[in-house]
Amino acid sequence: MTRLLAALLATAVPAPFAVVRREHEPTLDVLVGDVVDVELLADIPLDGAEVLALVPFRQVRERGFIAHDDGAPLRCLIVRDRETIDLDEAIGLLPEHPIAVDDLAVDVSDAEYAARVRRVIDEEIGRGEGANFVIRREFTGRIEASAAHAVLGWLRALLEHEVGAYWTFAVHTPGLSVVGATPERHVSSIDGLVSMNPISGTFRHLAGPPADDELVAFLDDVKEREELVMVVDEELKMMSAVCPDGGRIRGPFLKRMSRLTHTEYLLEGRSDRDPRDVLRLTMFAPTVTGSPMGNACTVIARHESTARGYYAGVLARFTPTADGYDLDAPILIRTAYVDAVGGVRVPVGATLVRHSNPDGEVAETHAKAAGVLTALGAIPGAGTAAVAPPSPGSNGSDRDRENDRIATLLDSRNDHLAPFWSTPQAAHRSRGASALVIDAGDDFTTMLAHQLRHLGVDARVVPWNDAAPEASADLVVFGPGPGDPRDEADARVARLRELMTRRLASGAPMLAVCLSHQVLAMLAGLPIAPLPAPRQGVQLDVDLFGEPAAIGFYNTFGAMAADRSITPHLDLEVAADAATGVVHALRGPRVASVQGHLESVLSPDGLRVLERIVDGLLEPGPAELPAVERGGTPSGA
Repeated sequence: MTRLLAALLATAVPAPFAVVRREHEPTLDVLVGDVVDVELLADIPLDGAEVLALVPFRQVRERGFIAHDDGAPLRCLIVRDRETIDLDEAIGLLPEHPIAVDDLAVDVSDAEYAARVRRVIDEEIGRGEGANFVIRREFTGRIEASAAHAVLGWLRALLEHEVGAYWTFAVHTPGLSVVGATPERHVSSIDGLVSMNPISGTFRHLAGPPADDELVAFLDDVKEREELVMVVDEELKMMSAVCPDGGRIRGPFLKRMSRLTHTEYLLEGRSDRDPRDVLRLTMFAPTVTGSPMGNACTVIARHESTARGYYAGVLARFTPTADGYDLDAPILIRTAYVDAVGGVRVPVGATLVRHSNPDGEVAETHAKAAGVLTALGAIPGAGTAAVAPPSPGSNGSDRDRENDRIATLLDSRNDHLAPFWSTPQAAHRSRGASALVIDAGDDFTTMLAHQLRHLGVDARVVPWNDAAPEASADLVVFGPGPGDPRDEADARVARLRELMTRRLASGAPMLAVCLSHQVLAMLAGLPIAPLPAPRQGVQLDVDLFGEPAAIGFYNTFGAMAADRSITPHLDLEVAADAATGVVHALRGPRVASVQGHLESVLSPDGLRVLERIVDGLLEPGPAELPAVERGGTPSGA
């Protein structure tokens, strides 16, 4: 039955529509309906009909983050008619010779983009503003033909020549038409199971499928490994906010596409939240923004002079069920946009980390744009792409074992990660104690709070500007955040100092993490200095008062002191690197601090260290950072 698709192709001005093929499905769906623009995600009308929503990047302001405002509407297609068609039949109906895009140009030259990469590494990552950032550029062109029919022709080209896409789709609404083959699910909520699919690390193979030796070299690359783990940490923050039991990680897997191969994980957890709320709490993927999320949006606004439109937003499909709605929302990347006057935009970006090579990041943007630009006829194609195996991570099946060496390399990535985030989490008995976790601008606090609850502490998170100085919680945890702890003009740092000073004066238990650890070190009279190289997304084996621990670090600055010395003020004992003097931790009566992130997936010993710290802080006597068993989990976990 091809009634709807045939009508769309035969009509000069078709009704608003969407044509969607989801990964691994032998069919595609044709949706026709009416368009409604709304202001907020909560306004998406879930009144019984299926809804497909185009969510622009500017919607991230609902989370209190910064974004250039181009007025791009939050556009909803309210479905009133639909059909499902066999994939091969649909391809046979779609236009065989797609409309070519003319006047191909780029808004930011290769040289300027490389210069932006250098500035972000030096001025943002190098100054502690975050671990990674995604900066975009756009390829542009023009068409004279109908946008509705253009996107249908381009859809056929993508269906025939691109592989491995999570969604391949075309959407047409008044003044805005969209076509793409996105590799990445952002978030889905199906029967209460919330899934996120962080994809990062990119291997370019424009001439065809890569050889195994090339894949092995890619999997061994430090930059690519660290890039993926950092986004897993960032999405676990979101899962901890959405799912009461946090998120479990599965993988890693290979995501094979026609010209690119990525690495990916699958994160899963359960939630009974409204799917619109799930979407709001997860705006937007760190793979297209950076981390920490709030500061990443600020950095994007500093280095991108124009608004993103829908790039890095999502295409969210809300499907009615007997109990409400399911949500499936892929990220809007590898996508082309056509406006009311025939202007065409293909935005792409690269993830910038401390190891980034500017020329390599330029090449990555070209490779990411190549699949879409080829389908649009804007650059020459290389014929039909070789068919890659499906991406097991995206549909939950077991990873195929076509090559034992590659499978072993993928499995080995988990050897040094925290088992807490990949195994069932049986909660401890309640301690009858409460913790106030102060968010200093990094949602790692949601993971910290989740682990504290797992350890039997009733934890809640509050922003730094809402925390009460006389906080009466049994334990106050001063959280991590971006920036320079020496910056006296930073209101956030000043507030942390004030809150910390009051808590110290009260003698009540407190723990400080990362940025807050540095603030505590300054109050204790220790000097703070930039590290020789940023430690963003780095796992280190450190000595914590005589005991080894593998911990993940995300810091650009460090306190300096001799190991086992006593601080000039507050009389805190120091655990520091014997060679460099960089302070890893401080401890004293009812006080503890750590530079690393015990909650990170990079911290296999983190939970046990956190448990012992909590034991020491909530029980009589000095706080302890005692012995850990490598890779272990707390008793009862």
